[in-house]
Amino acid sequence: MSVKTIYLAGGCFWGMQKFFDQFDGVTGTEVGYANGPDKAPTYQQVCSDSGHAETVRIDHDPDKISLEELLGYFFMVIDPLSVNRQGNDTGIQYRTGIYYTDESQLPQIKAVYQAQEEKAGAKLAVELEPLKNFFPAEEYHQKYLEKNPGGYCHIGERYFHLKDD
Repeated sequence: MSVKTIYLAGGCFWGMQKFFDQFDGVTGTEVGYANGPDKAPTYQQVCSDSGHAETVRIDHDPDKISLEELLGYFFMVIDPLSVNRQGNDTGIQYRTGIYYTDESQLPQIKAVYQAQEEKAGAKLAVELEPLKNFFPAEEYHQKYLEKNPGGYCHIGERYFHLKDD
């Protein structure tokens, strides 16, 4: 099995992690802070506009779930036109982004991105750029919604049961 990795910022990372954990072929996820200054921030610093985006690292087996499928799911649960906001969460840390580390992924990413832009009929607010840095979030943020089922999430509950369909 060859594992590929993509980094997705889609607002609050608690819900994004729970959402992507449900899919067969996703072999691991980790929440963290990406594409800010090159210094590991604390959650408090991120909430005080450190410049980092709440991001989920997603490892996946491309033979079981393609990058295109992952990105399709990503766009299903974000507002791609919203700037620094998803649901009730506002601030630069809630911006949306697709951050890649493997240049060979760019053609697939751009194809999905362009299709979403055409669907929206407007320029997307989703950053599309190489990953500059990623700092894992504190342990209490990892799998947060599993540990705290009543926690707030901008992603509707119905989206956490897609693999059951």
